[in-house]
Amino acid sequence: MKCIVTGGNIKVLGRAVHSLSRIGDELYLEPTESGLSLRTVNSSRSAFASFLFAPLFFQRYEPGGRQPHRELFRCKVLMKSFLGVFRSLPSLEKTVGKCLLLLKPQASRLVVQLHCKYGVTKTHNLAFQECERLQAVFDTQRCASSLRAPARVLAEAVVHFPPTLAEVTLGAGPGGKISLRNYVEDEAEPSKTMVTELWLGEDEFQRVAVTPGSRITFCLKEFRGLLTFAEASNLPLTIHYDVPGRPVVFTLDDTVLEVHLVLATLSDPERSWQPPTANGVSHPPAPTDDFADDLESYMAAMETSGYEGGSGAPPSPTFPLRTPRPAESDPKEEEEDDDEEEGVVPGTPPHKKFRSLFFGSVLTPGGPGPAPTQEVLAEDSDGEY
Repeated sequence: MKCIVTGGNIKVLGRAVHSLSRIGDELYLEPTESGLSLRTVNSSRSAFASFLFAPLFFQRYEPGGRQPHRELFRCKVLMKSFLGVFRSLPSLEKTVGKCLLLLKPQASRLVVQLHCKYGVTKTHNLAFQECERLQAVFDTQRCASSLRAPARVLAEAVVHFPPTLAEVTLGAGPGGKISLRNYVEDEAEPSKTMVTELWLGEDEFQRVAVTPGSRITFCLKEFRGLLTFAEASNLPLTIHYDVPGRPVVFTLDDTVLEVHLVLATLSDPERSWQPPTANGVSHPPAPTDDFADDLESYMAAMETSGYEGGSGAPPSPTFPLRTPRPAESDPKEEEEDDDEEEGVVPGTPPHKKFRSLFFGSVLTPGGPGPAPTQEVLAEDSDGEY
């Protein structure tokens, strides 16, 4: 792989790295014919982000792997190491005129070379590990609600919340109004809790197509990171969501850039939600195998490179919106399940009721179906919260 970035696009690339650094500790790079993909996932598998830079974004783009029977190379590097190259965004804009990204599989090195003013060249050799493809499987067309607004509107709204706030609730009110409210746990005492709630009119949005009375709760830290990038890039932000417990998808679209941020949402056991049919697409029937907990119903897939050896193209992104089949279990097993519900999902998001986006489903080289066994990568904690 060989990529050359020039001009203002260097700062755009740096902003993307800063946004990704707020989510995960590892950066996945995948050069393809459609562009260079930068992805990451957090430790609890509850947040996934992807930046796809089209070939037109670069002055020169060579993904490699053009020889027959030669697959494209994928790797991952430490986010901290890659972020160090683009640490100072103002300095990049003022001093750097060209950035070279060169992948050397034989030497296990990713070379990032910055050509600065006055003939100064800074070369960074980063060690990497070869890895499988990281991909969250989702389908925004199946989401019952969607919002589209300028990033500036949402950025000005969330600035009223304190930086330490963990979760925020987005809801649809009467007359097409949209509310943003800090999440308050049920156990909190109302007299000792401060509640901040903002209402945005329908005219503030470019598109409003939401289910009346719907609401979701998601983590604010990762959302702020995407808002910072979207506002600096002057791109409108689209929010796709369904029901509590299913992931919310934030998207940014441009002629040379495609961004996806997928966040887990807080489940709402007190309300009985039935997944509606969206955009004429009905939900698939319940799976045939047993599920001890509905965490596995909302699972993202980690795709392997072996799939490209079959059809030559990645599968269409469809998030498995499904509900678990009632499992026949004895009272002892039910008591164990109740105890597990009281655990805390480690990492972000911290609340025990969040549904993590597990990346434990690995596609086998023989086809696009998931492996028979699903590995749980983030188990509930038994500690106090």
